[in-house]
Amino acid sequence: MAYDEKAKQRTMKYMKEKRDKLTLNFPLGDKDRYKAYAESQGMSLTALIVKLLEEDIKRHE
Repeated sequence: MAYDEKAKQRTMKYMKEKRDKLTLNFPLGDKDRYKAYAESQGMSLTALIVKLLEEDIKRHE
């Protein structure tokens, strides 16, 4: 199945309705280092950040 304009519109609608967006600013070069680490753990950078935040929240509840 090709990714066409309709699929793109559905994805954008889903992202707008179901997801929050967060923009982070890192010192130059750190994003690549963080991304490489996340990939070495079999995760995306987003998944790693969420995992670490959730673990920290649970530790402090």
